[in-house]
Order: sequence, then structure tokens, then C-alpha cells
Amino acid sequence: MSSRFSTVCFCIVFAALSCASAAAQDIVPLESPASPSLIDVADLWRIARHKDPPDAEAVRKFFVIAPSIGSKPSTGLNAGLAGNVAFFQGDTDTTHISSVSGGLKVSQKGQTLSGMKFAVFSDSNKWFVQGDNRLSLTSQNTYGLGSDTGPEDSANVKYDLFRLYESVYRKVGEGLYVGAGFNFSAHTNIRPGSSSTDVFDDSAYLAYSSRNGFTAQGQTSAGPSVGLIFDTRDNAINAQRGWLASATYRTFFDGFLGGDSSWQELDVDVRTYRNLEADGRQRLAFWFLSDMVVGGTAPYLDLPTSAGDTYGRSARGYSEGRYRGEHLAYGEVEYRNTLTQNGLLGFVAFLNTTTIGSVDAGTRLFDTFAPGAGFGFRVLLNKRSRTNLCTDYGWGKDGSRGFYLSIQEAF
Repeated sequence: MSSRFSTVCFCIVFAALSCASAAAQDIVPLESPASPSLIDVADLWRIARHKDPPDAEAVRKFFVIAPSIGSKPSTGLNAGLAGNVAFFQGDTDTTHISSVSGGLKVSQKGQTLSGMKFAVFSDSNKWFVQGDNRLSLTSQNTYGLGSDTGPEDSANVKYDLFRLYESVYRKVGEGLYVGAGFNFSAHTNIRPGSSSTDVFDDSAYLAYSSRNGFTAQGQTSAGPSVGLIFDTRDNAINAQRGWLASATYRTFFDGFLGGDSSWQELDVDVRTYRNLEADGRQRLAFWFLSDMVVGGTAPYLDLPTSAGDTYGRSARGYSEGRYRGEHLAYGEVEYRNTLTQNGLLGFVAFLNTTTIGSVDAGTRLFDTFAPGAGFGFRVLLNKRSRTNLCTDYGWGKDGSRGFYLSIQEAF
């Protein structure tokens, strides 16, 4: 079974890279200065103070900070601050824009959530460094495996999370990178959350851990990874055109830095963007994700899950962990439009679906689906980096819904 899934995933990667290569005519000059007709929040602030704008070519760093407010089943109401720094490490004509984002927030359910993500390109894009780092005192509703579990099966679990995922890539061709990384994920102090002890004792988390020989109090995964990226996007923060196709193979070892099992994971990410008008004010964005355990047995909280991507922006309408299993496939299409001629305001509408297969639960991919839909509004915080303040509202099945406020597009 795992071999078949591995073969399918590699075929998807090669097909995606072939499509991207065929679309090489879409490769365009990198980030160019913003149109003088565009207005962002910083411009409004300068106009209100009767200040002249700075020299656009002299500014190489763009910093924004905004409140982060949301509401979803896994956290209830949550609030805090989020920040984003965008900058160039080299000539803006030959170097992609880099970004570092992070934040701290607390939730209605007593959670403290913090993290920092970065995607940094060196001069002329010779090197690319990527990281996903999290430290949280949190909780999550756990369910049975697969994409057809009902909300009545949930059991709330509290835990402390420390995650360190770091990768370094070297450019080997136009838009093509190869690299390696280190991955560490530790869930500790696992205990009953808002659910009663009896519900926790009957939870899917404990049942899975018991069947597969994991301790219930804490579970750790650690090991190296290798990766391949093909990226022709004009802007990684808010792309208007181009492709991203990436594949990451992670292998975790029993006993390495406290790892509880040996297992392997293949993660595939494909994105593309198509303008519907020549000026780019209307466009479609497409996203495909595939996250597969292709060997061994992963700890329950490290299994592929809805909203489990780096920025937690997939499966809007569902909370992280709502659907979980060894094999996950996800697709989304988003329509993006500008509401005002000056680019200050915009909106999006999206459709997505998740399907999960689980050998442990006896379910297969594409047997059942968890669809989602929603809309959102955008406020242009910085026109040079194209950084938006994003507010989204999404719905899913079985009454699932969520409100999201963040900096930077979902994909």
C-alpha cells in the first residue's frame, strides 16, 4: 500500500514539474516597483500627516504589524499580534523578495500560540532558506482517522508543542532548487483538555497510540529531509502569475533526539496563478497539496491533517486536526479581485476540499470528502511587497466554520 502511494506521489511531482517547465513562457521579471497609482495603508497615513512618500528605490525593507483575531472550533476566539517583514537580499531585478512572519496570540480556551516562519532568498536567488518554528501551549479536538468522522466523536486533548523545521536549498537551474533540512516535532505533557477523563480514555488519540505502541504522555519525531522546488512566481508573498511545484521527503528515526518511531513522509505542494484581465486585477489561484506517510507508523499528532500546512491556511472552514490520516490530498481554487482602482481594497472567494485515507481506519483516499467554501476581504498594507491584511470566513460540513484574520495570502 505505502509503495503504491509513494509511486503515485512521485508521478504527481514529475507531472507538476513538467507542467511548470512547459509554462516557462510564464517566467516574468521579478518584483518590480509598485505602480504609482496604487495606494496602501502607509500612503493613507502619510497623506493624513501631509508627508512626502519616501524614495521607492531606496527602501529595501517593508515592515507591517497588525492585530491577529480569529475564531474556530479548536481555539474559540483568539487574539494577538502578527508581524511581517519583507526585504531584498540583493538586486531587486534579479532577487526574489524574502519574508519573515511571526506572531503571538492567546485564545478563549487558554491557549498560548507563537511561531515564526521565514522564506529568505540570497543575492540573485543562489540560496533559499526556509523555516517553520512553533512554540505553543495548546489543545486540539481529536477525532477518528479519515474524512468522514462526525463531530460527536471528538475528545479535547491539551499538550505543549515545540516544532523546528529548517531547510536550505541551492539554485541549480532557472527557478529550480535542491536542498536538505532538519525536522523536529515534540508534543509533550499530553493530557485531557476540556473533555472529561472518561471521554479522553475513549479518545481516538489514545486508541491509536495504544494500537501502535506509543506512550500517551508525549510523542516526538526527528530526522532529516531532502527537497526539490521549482518556483517561477513573480512574488512569493502575493503571486500574480507563475508556478510553484515542490516535493519534500522526510525520514524520522526511532531513538534519534527522542524520536518514538521510524517513519517516512512525502509532501507535495503545487500552486499556479492565472490573470483574467491584462491589468491583473482579476485572477484565479489554484493550490494542490498531498501529504503522505509512505512508510512506518507516525505518532497520532504528526499524521497528515486538515489545516496542517506551514501557515495553517489550507482547509479554511475547518480547524487544524479536524480530519486526520496517513494519506491526505487537498485542492483549492480562489478568485481574487480588486475592489478599488487604487488597489487599496480587494476581496476573494474560495472553494476547497480535503480527502483522507487511513490504513489504520480501513478507509481510502477519495472515498469521502470534506468540502469548504468562503469569502474574504483584503486591505493593502504595503504595495511594494504586496502584503495584504486578510480577513476570511469559511464554512465546512457538519456545521464547521471559522473566521481568520492574518497577514499574507493563504497561498
